[in-house]
Amino acid sequence: MRALLDMFRPGETIYLPGATGEVVALAEALSADPERLRGVHLLSCLLPGMNRFDYSAMASDARVTTFLMQPLLRASYEAGRISIMPLSYSGIARYFRNAAPLDLAVAHVSTPDAQGFASFGIAADFSPIAWMRARRRVAIVNSRMPSIRRGPRIQMGEADLIVDCESPLVEVGSAPPSGELQTIAQLAAPLVPDGAAVQIGIGGAPGALWSALTNHRNLRLRSGMAAEGVRLLAEKGALADGRDHCAGIAAGTTALYDYLAETNLIEFADTLTTHDGSRLAGLPSFTAINSALEIDLFGQVNLEWQGGRMFSGVGGAPDFVRAALASPGGQAMILMPSTARGGTISRIVPRLDGPTISLGRADADVVVTEHGVARLRGCSMAERAEALIAIADERFREELRSDWQRLSATL
Repeated sequence: MRALLDMFRPGETIYLPGATGEVVALAEALSADPERLRGVHLLSCLLPGMNRFDYSAMASDARVTTFLMQPLLRASYEAGRISIMPLSYSGIARYFRNAAPLDLAVAHVSTPDAQGFASFGIAADFSPIAWMRARRRVAIVNSRMPSIRRGPRIQMGEADLIVDCESPLVEVGSAPPSGELQTIAQLAAPLVPDGAAVQIGIGGAPGALWSALTNHRNLRLRSGMAAEGVRLLAEKGALADGRDHCAGIAAGTTALYDYLAETNLIEFADTLTTHDGSRLAGLPSFTAINSALEIDLFGQVNLEWQGGRMFSGVGGAPDFVRAALASPGGQAMILMPSTARGGTISRIVPRLDGPTISLGRADADVVVTEHGVARLRGCSMAERAEALIAIADERFREELRSDWQRLSATL
């Protein structure tokens, strides 16, 4: 690892894998020798709930450009060491493809095969794109990284440096869903037709949906992420046979990662492929399933702001939602509990008051809470408001009706 650290030079821009592709051993080495980051600009897609290192805090003049906020990064963001670029996943992929060449790109790969090819393993999202855009390249060969047969690979001869290590992989745990989340999943599952191509995003409500889909048949995974639930669907016979499943990363336990390597169930691809709107829109019954922090009576969705402060980012939701709306028979679903903070706050609000809107009202389709389903596509503004109020928590419905009357009088 020391030879790699010697390549960290002031003034250079260096790509590091994020999400479940993060190299824990490298992060720990930088933590132990933070001077290596002096004057360095890191570029990485760090995700809340997966990545737990604040690289910019390791040196006073280190800088990080990333794409989603998380509480871990708040202090460094306020200190000016972190830059957040407000892009969807397809936008991030184009940024990596089109931006100025990187000085250095780090790839996290499996042990190479006899021909010298190594797999990007469980995280093919941005690293293959960054690898092609770098002046210098380092391959970190991790004996724990599974080799995914259907996924991008690199030839070891392309690397300027090869570093062998044994580093734990980033694992993503999942708590058992609450009764509320199970209810949401049970309401949403019948809306997904057999044979649909499905994208299931991050969040408690979408996470609960996996187990509610076990009686479906011929589902095809077309998602940015393959979570633990994909194995359950495969074992229950809910997934289509063949090779029609694709994702960018796996996010679960080591057991899931090994299972995906052994079964060859899913093709892994970079984000230019997994989030390609035209490709997804061409899939019949493409169904995008995501969560949200709140939604207003116009159908506008907040994915990013909590208490007026940036909490996350839009991620891939805009890409998947718009593709689903263009797909023949497709649909875009937002699954979320109706309240937050122990039931004291409604997630369905009269009007969003955050600085920006993550999904506009033109992208509104289906919203599911524990109180029911609101189908917004094809509805007037008044009909949308009525449908959303009907699935709000009953303690807030009258207030929402009064708020809507006042709002609609000003339109």
